[in-house]
Amino acid sequence: MRGVHRESCELKMQKEIAMQDKPVALVTGANKAIGLQIAKDLVAHGFTVLVGSRNLEHGETAAKSIGVDARALQLDVTNQASIAAAAERIRNEFGRLDVLVNNAAISHAGKPGRSVEKIAKSGRLSVAPLDDVRAVFETNVFGVIAVTPAMLPLLREAPTGRIVNVSSASGSLTLNSDPKNPHRSMFGTYSSSKTTLNAITLAFALALESTGIKVNAACPGFTGTDLNNFQGRRTVQQAAREPVRLVLLDANGPTGTFSMARSVVT
Repeated sequence: MRGVHRESCELKMQKEIAMQDKPVALVTGANKAIGLQIAKDLVAHGFTVLVGSRNLEHGETAAKSIGVDARALQLDVTNQASIAAAAERIRNEFGRLDVLVNNAAISHAGKPGRSVEKIAKSGRLSVAPLDDVRAVFETNVFGVIAVTPAMLPLLREAPTGRIVNVSSASGSLTLNSDPKNPHRSMFGTYSSSKTTLNAITLAFALALESTGIKVNAACPGFTGTDLNNFQGRRTVQQAAREPVRLVLLDANGPTGTFSMARSVVT
């Protein structure tokens, strides 16, 4: 029995070493919906994926549903101590980070279960409570600004570092400035947070241009998730395609772009 136990421990250690030889990707807010699908797809492409989740138990459940190449990582993008602990754990346990997907986001700070129309109406900046606006920006904007620099020391060491921010076409100034756009009346708290995310995507891309780290934003499309009370028309499988494509860009790929379904938007 001792020999069997020793053999199983050695096998486990060999698997750990092999796992660290794989490229490592961190996906924030990956315990459900689009983030979970991105994590699944990246595992299929040969990555070890860290499933970032505010609630570790939820993250562990999600990681188990993916398989042995997924690991749960407690990460609250609005909590600096949580972010620092996550970065330290990645370095100590994996020794590398090749990809960061900033996916964690909220659409509003109100009660769950409301329709898209009600969320949009209450999120108009002319009526939205300032605390609600701050809550959305805290996750969607400042969360990205906090997590990205914390992971940069590891990403700078990666042979091909990639950062992908999951954004939204609802934040496009070009699209929302068009009077023919039927959705422009919904431009408010959530949309403006994504406008800001697009801007900071470019800011990080320019700051890191000389490093070879590519920073891009992707719109997954109107996908049925709890962000919109599952009113979206696209599946999570469809939604994950563009973020994953940007993760897999080669050395000749672009940086500082905002895209959806392979079309670049401004």
